[in-house]
Amino acid sequence: MDLSVIVPTFNEGGNVAELVRRIGAALHDVDFEVVFVDDSTDDTPATIQAVAAATEFPVRLIHRDEPEGGLSGAVLEGFRNAQARWCLVMDGDLQHPPEDIPRMLDRAALGDVDIVVASRYVAGGTAGGLAGATRTAVSRTSTLLTKAMFPRKLHGCTDPMTGFFLVDRDTVDLDDLRPRGFKILLEILARRQMRIGEIPFAFATRFAGESKATFSQGMRFLTQLAMLRFGRMSAFALVGGVGAIANLIIMWGLVHLGMNYVSAAIIASEVTIIGNFLLLEYLVFADMRSESGAMWMRFLKSFAFNNVEAVVRIPIIPLLVQGAHIPSVLAAAITLAAAFVVRFVYHALWVYAPKRKATARIVTPAVARAGERTLES
Repeated sequence: MDLSVIVPTFNEGGNVAELVRRIGAALHDVDFEVVFVDDSTDDTPATIQAVAAATEFPVRLIHRDEPEGGLSGAVLEGFRNAQARWCLVMDGDLQHPPEDIPRMLDRAALGDVDIVVASRYVAGGTAGGLAGATRTAVSRTSTLLTKAMFPRKLHGCTDPMTGFFLVDRDTVDLDDLRPRGFKILLEILARRQMRIGEIPFAFATRFAGESKATFSQGMRFLTQLAMLRFGRMSAFALVGGVGAIANLIIMWGLVHLGMNYVSAAIIASEVTIIGNFLLLEYLVFADMRSESGAMWMRFLKSFAFNNVEAVVRIPIIPLLVQGAHIPSVLAAAITLAAAFVVRFVYHALWVYAPKRKATARIVTPAVARAGERTLES
């Protein structure tokens, strides 16, 4: 087989039939398959099944009941199950025109690249499908930030944030990828030096459904960027920074409402302890949760430690305020910064440490995963 087209989907039923039709029309002279990796909570899997039954070329469905790693995890699942060496990744909303796939194949056929990126920002490309000036500005800014952090590995790539690319699967170490959020191409390019080719494409408007871009996805992107560039500790620092700012804002607001600054510091700490735990769960240590026990136990460990840390830290604030005449909010900021390293070490080595197993066993990979159904014409 020449090509596997991998389409991660989440509640995209209204786009499936049109997407498959256009892929088939664009690749009429190519031996290919379409692999949908679906995390939907609606009837999208049934729609894919119905379309597959009426299609002359192979269409396969992998439905994940537990969508680990989000869209990036879905793409990685597609790589592992693809029949072809060359894998084409595209969204299921038709903002990535299937008609551009032959040009990507032609570029790869020159034999001098490992990956072909369909770029919105190379000469001839457009980002017209982005919803409004704000999303366009965010996309441009995040692209510049990403290229600045990986100047060598992203040299020659004008659009490392795109989800539309063709890759030689044999050049990617799948076990080295740590998928999270939307930006799987960034994950691939940042892990090793790749030979990159580009073609321009016009980013289209959605055919049906709603955009999945959210503030949460933005936070996942920033965390991914920090972890790729600086490691897990920097992502922990990012979350800690957000929590510290929230802590100080809450404390400042309560003090200005007339509350004693020590009481305000206690309330602010409790609120941000819970908020930070959730951010650590789903952003920084997401890849370690499955081996570190139950979530409630992790929460108890984290909550208990942070409260002990607060009991030690908060009494220092009056000492700084009264002894060194430092403003109360600044004093709180100093103590938060001092506690950062201890909190990181504790969470990495105790809260999210893998549970010890009583006995070791060898698990043979299953031929068919639970929830996966293969549909071929």
